[in-house]
Amino acid sequence: MSWNIPILLTWSRILMIPLFTALFYLPAAWRGDMQFVNWSAAFIFVLAAVTDWFDGFLARRWQQTSDFGAFLDPVADKLMVAVALILLVKLERTWAIYAMIIIGREITISALREWMAQLGKRSSVAVATIGKFKTAAQMAAITLLLLESWPARGWNFIWLGNALMLIAAVLTLWSMFYYLKMAMKEFR
Repeated sequence: MSWNIPILLTWSRILMIPLFTALFYLPAAWRGDMQFVNWSAAFIFVLAAVTDWFDGFLARRWQQTSDFGAFLDPVADKLMVAVALILLVKLERTWAIYAMIIIGREITISALREWMAQLGKRSSVAVATIGKFKTAAQMAAITLLLLESWPARGWNFIWLGNALMLIAAVLTLWSMFYYLKMAMKEFR
């Protein structure tokens, strides 16, 4: 494994997960206002999302792509999204069904990609445009649900966040069926 800036950025996303999680479990006396926790968690989540885009951009631009980076990058993404979804369900800001759909799809497609790679047909389940829309909807929904509200403006982001989460869940299922359909062509 070679160490370069894109790999370090990917590792930084993984290291953000315990910090992100700890925010919600700090004693009330340490963390202060819950609004601070919400905004801090949303900041970390958005930073991880930006870092995800940036590490891929740099790896391609600097020609520092690697098999290890191609493996670690989606793992970091899926871990952060899964942890955020579980916390949001625990905080009762979204429904468990959304988390089950999204996490279940990620496990299914990861397993499918692994299987297709063993068959030498990984390109048949390469990232598609629908997957990018799904990711954008998930990131926006999770960010809004982490923020929860902006009391100074009287805004409550829960309704909008869950509307986006519904869209993300639909796109998640759609992309899963798309990838399964692409893989089925290889089975024939």
